[in-house]
Amino acid sequence: MWLLAASGALADAAKITSVPQETTVWDAAVEAFAAEDRDHAPPPGGIVFVGSSSIRLWKGLEQQFRDEPVIIKRGFGGSRLSDCVHYLDRLVIRYNPSMVLVYAGDNDLAEGRTPEQVLQQFEAFARGVHQALPTTRIAFISVKPSPARAALIPRMRETNTLVRQYTTGKPWLDFVDVFTPMTGPGGGPRAELFQPDALHLNEAGYTLWKEAIRPHLH
Repeated sequence: MWLLAASGALADAAKITSVPQETTVWDAAVEAFAAEDRDHAPPPGGIVFVGSSSIRLWKGLEQQFRDEPVIIKRGFGGSRLSDCVHYLDRLVIRYNPSMVLVYAGDNDLAEGRTPEQVLQQFEAFARGVHQALPTTRIAFISVKPSPARAALIPRMRETNTLVRQYTTGKPWLDFVDVFTPMTGPGGGPRAELFQPDALHLNEAGYTLWKEAIRPHLH
């Protein structure tokens, strides 16, 4: 039944956003998740973390929230919010989760998309999940500031503001602010939270994320 609902939700999402053909570059990664599911299918009602490399590279994510019954990690590096919408049924809907946390938008902005376009993609994502799984909660992890993309910080702030405003007043939506604690006194990114590439998080960065996310899981 939920597969039919998911199809309707994705059709509705398609009215809001078009997904470029190059998203098929992620088919192999998504199929690898499907193969993993065939070997060890997670039970319904878990918490899905989906999104780009900040999710994919989070070592020990499942153990970070061991108090939760099931954590399902579905990050595929380099992905955009449009990719998360494109694979919504295979990365989120199929697990019938109690909650989904999405981190994406960072790469969208780096490729030249506007904050309004990122918001549009999140609206499509949230609407697709909510229509298929109306009791599932959806949380947007704010776009993080990074030294490598410091020039984009004004757009990141604007994106986060737009998404926060969109989630306000909707009980099934939430906004996790990692941006604020990741900035220093001058408003720039805290370099000590990043790997040498100045883009991806190190252990200290993920510890900060864990503490920011935990209060939103209940």
